[in-house]
Amino acid sequence: MRSVSSTRGAPGARAAVLALAMLAATCIAMPALAVDLPAPAELARRLAAGPATGASGPATAAATAKATAAVTVTVLEPHLMRDGRMPEVRYLGVPADAALTAVLGTGWRAPGQELEFRALDGFVSRIPVERFAQHRAWLVHARADGRPFQVDNHLQGERQVPLGPYYLVWDNRASKALQAEGGALWPYQVASVSVGPSSTRALLPDGLATRYADAADLARTHCLSCHRIRGYGGDKMPLDLDVVVRGYDAAAWQRWLLAPAAVRPGTTMPALAEGMSAEERAAIAQRLYDYLRALPPR
Repeated sequence: MRSVSSTRGAPGARAAVLALAMLAATCIAMPALAVDLPAPAELARRLAAGPATGASGPATAAATAKATAAVTVTVLEPHLMRDGRMPEVRYLGVPADAALTAVLGTGWRAPGQELEFRALDGFVSRIPVERFAQHRAWLVHARADGRPFQVDNHLQGERQVPLGPYYLVWDNRASKALQAEGGALWPYQVASVSVGPSSTRALLPDGLATRYADAADLARTHCLSCHRIRGYGGDKMPLDLDVVVRGYDAAAWQRWLLAPAAVRPGTTMPALAEGMSAEERAAIAQRLYDYLRALPPR
């Protein structure tokens, strides 16, 4: 292996080393290569085939058969929320952990990583892998009642929004915490998925982790599917919030996050965390404001 010192006489090599050093200094992880999700029939075939290596036998075969079959999943649909109430909807799909293993292999479960679910419209949902060990999730592809696989997204003022190819849903009927999150981590129109390093270092530079780790988690949940922080986030509405926030005082920021339609009529931006109380929502908005203002200017 050639040592770094051997590049001192080569300008091109020195430039490459400098570029790598600058990239490391930004603390922004390189994105992982996205894998297109197969059609439901092909996904079922991969699930039926099982892992290429590993245990075999009746127990494994039974587990594979169980994971392969599309199941009926009943959830409280957050995108249909009205007046704090979510109706039950039944979907057809497969367990998300089994589907992810079929597409990404077993390595996706390693701690300290994030899964990136990318939708057809540029929406990006980044979810820590640990969440899939804490809550059950499914990748669904149809409604169980045969109705069109679409939703009227009341929170964004959108009607008959297609949910396919896939929609990630969570078992939220018995979880007040998941209900309070609303649809923030329920990406639809999911077409590809990838796994990569956690975004913690990108979102918490210069020793901010001790004070603002909770705020970075809030930003992941409520903001980064559409917007960005320090260049990291979604493409649906790629505002860099760490830049935008400097044009707002705390009161104006609260109005924008808590009642965006009142500030910008016609916007499709949903109000922040509508499943929570007014006091909780205001506290989250203030915490996000303090965190974003604390980030060093770029």
